[in-house]
Amino acid sequence: MRLGACFPTNEIGNDPLAIRDWAQATEALGYDFIEVYDHVLSHDPAGESRGDRSYDLQTAWHEPLIILGYLAAVTERTEFLTGILILPQRQTALVAKQVAEIDILSGGRMMLGIGLGWSELEYEALGQDFRSRGARSEEQIELLRELWAKPLVTFEGRFDRIADAGIHPRPKRSIPIWIGGHAPVVLDRIGRVGDGWVSGWSRPGLLAEGIERIHEAARAAGRDPASIGVETRARVARWNPEEQAAHARRCEEAGATHFALHTLEGGLSSVEQHIGALRDFRDAFGA
Repeated sequence: MRLGACFPTNEIGNDPLAIRDWAQATEALGYDFIEVYDHVLSHDPAGESRGDRSYDLQTAWHEPLIILGYLAAVTERTEFLTGILILPQRQTALVAKQVAEIDILSGGRMMLGIGLGWSELEYEALGQDFRSRGARSEEQIELLRELWAKPLVTFEGRFDRIADAGIHPRPKRSIPIWIGGHAPVVLDRIGRVGDGWVSGWSRPGLLAEGIERIHEAARAAGRDPASIGVETRARVARWNPEEQAAHARRCEEAGATHFALHTLEGGLSSVEQHIGALRDFRDAFGA
């Protein structure tokens, strides 16, 4: 099982040298991948929330694809996963171009984790339809792969249309697309068209159930279930390092291929403390 570190986007601050130090320390500790979260907008807590769970104005969010471009430049080996990028909020061709660029500049270290998100406020502000996001997401997956594979693409879909155009440069491979979510329709989609499942906070029992459904859908689509990766996480705020390691092992037994440590919300006030939490977990898991 590959180990990852969740980029502490809300707590790391804006100093590029501190961000560099965190990424390089993560790599030096032997972590295999860095996972980056996504939100574009925050809301005014004094305003009308409409039941939205969006983060308030005090919560910082580094833009995931921009930060991954920077992290690619200051690391050498670590892979990258967006966990998740809210794809239906964005223009498909632009995402294809941006993610291809990260993959090229990093030497093939990019994994695109996508999902639907839950903030109707963000969809509205970005000019996209919240209610059709599931259908749009599946169409976008098809178009992303075509844009990465072909110099010229003609595509006529419900949401996107391209007439004999393409991106350049293109990646040397089809960048893996991982999908986040737990609804049955999402698990079936992962089995049919996904390269991996971003399960987030799944407990081992629920993780095993989700994997079983994904594998059933994969076999029905004529795909090899073993080719589909599975990500899950642990929170520093919930468990000590020994408990984190025990949870990781249980998740590995349930079928996880990637396990990330989330150091946010654990009362850590410095980059050094976030690095220390990663070190403690790595030592406990390797013991």
